[in-house]
Amino acid sequence: MIITVQVKTGARAESLVYDKVANVYLVAVKARPIEGDANKAIIKLLSNHLNVPKTQITLKSGVRSSLKRFEY
Repeated sequence: MIITVQVKTGARAESLVYDKVANVYLVAVKARPIEGDANKAIIKLLSNHLNVPKTQITLKSGVRSSLKRFEY
C-alpha cells in the first residue's frame, strides 16, 4: 500500500495526523533533514501508527522533498 506524507522537520514536538480530505498524513518530526535523520524519524512514527515493523516501510519517492511517498 502506498501512502503520501507531508513533512515538517525541526518541529518542537513529533506528531502524526491523517487528513482524510487530502488523503495525506501530516507529520512533524524533531529531526533535521541531515543524513536522512528526518526520514528515519518518519518511518519510526509510521511504524508505530500503522503497527508494522520499520523494515516493512520503504521510502519510494521524495527523499529530499517535504512531500514523500512510502510503501508498506
